[in-house]
Amino acid sequence: MGFSEFLGNERIVAALRGTLRTGRVPQALLFTGPRGVGKFTLARMFAQAANCERLTDDSCGECATCQRISLLADPQKLIEQGLVERGESADAATVERIPLILQSHPDVWALVPDPVRLKSPVARPMLRIGQLRAVQRAAYFQPMGRRRVFVLDGAETMHWNVANVFLKILEEPPGSATLILTARSPYALLPTIVSRCLQFHFAPLPQAAVEKILKEKTARKPADVKLAAQLAEGSPGLAIEMDVAAAAQNRKNALRILERAAHGQGFAQLFADTSALAKDRESSFEDQLGVFYGLLTDLLELTSKMKEPVLRNTNLAKELELLSKSVDSAWVLRAIAGFDELYAGARRNLNRQLGLDALAASLAPMSSGGSAPCL
Repeated sequence: MGFSEFLGNERIVAALRGTLRTGRVPQALLFTGPRGVGKFTLARMFAQAANCERLTDDSCGECATCQRISLLADPQKLIEQGLVERGESADAATVERIPLILQSHPDVWALVPDPVRLKSPVARPMLRIGQLRAVQRAAYFQPMGRRRVFVLDGAETMHWNVANVFLKILEEPPGSATLILTARSPYALLPTIVSRCLQFHFAPLPQAAVEKILKEKTARKPADVKLAAQLAEGSPGLAIEMDVAAAAQNRKNALRILERAAHGQGFAQLFADTSALAKDRESSFEDQLGVFYGLLTDLLELTSKMKEPVLRNTNLAKELELLSKSVDSAWVLRAIAGFDELYAGARRNLNRQLGLDALAASLAPMSSGGSAPCL
């Protein structure tokens, strides 16, 4: 699979090919952007191109090196294999002593947030110090091929003390290796790490491009393809793995919470809804907050009286239009600020249930009929 098969973000692809063609390969790269837009995929393709036995700025997909590195295209199989080999009942010391490292070629490593166990994974997988120590040792080895490449997927899951270990590698980078970090946002990483990386931000793909990918890679009905592409908001990876019915229901549930909060009615049911949301283990809390951000973005366009609003949640257009008549832009902006605080608090292990309840209550109208109190 060569670069030509990568859809979207053509400028990033061209820039990476240019570094390979000129031989001026960066020692540290940072890929940021929404989940599912191809950050890990392009990192793996770059590793193939950097070590291809036939081409200098692309991968042939046929040589032995390309074929071995291409096994990283399905990391889940390698993750499951690594967890089985380490053992289901591994304690904390074993997890650090036997780090989860995905490796199908000696020169290319992929590190992903460690779920610890296969049958009962932890709620918040993260990159661990054992994984970073292994990279710290291996990064300075001479490559068997042209270049060693280490991909750290989900770099924002590193705790600050773990990130400091990685910072030491960046301060004295090996000349024959490239470190590629992927994260949703550069602001979730230490500024000292970000400043030492060449940054590329991945934009969401157009809906038509996502639909094309879904038609090629899935057997979904046309209606489900269209809805999945809409709900994925430009992320083909998210669209492919999406349970369309569940995703649509999640957005309806989130909109119901906003409606109850805006009207100040049914607080017993409102708190029951937020409790169910906080206990949902099927999706991460960050993904759940992302649903609210999408709905609030639509409401902001509607309450701002834009002539031709472009809604993300077109399947809920009627409900959003109705809610926009009950709130104004100031209310929407307060809600967005409240979710910003909730997101920051979640990273500090704030009680999510209490945070959601307090936010929902703060958005209710005052008994005198005035606007909602500030957060």
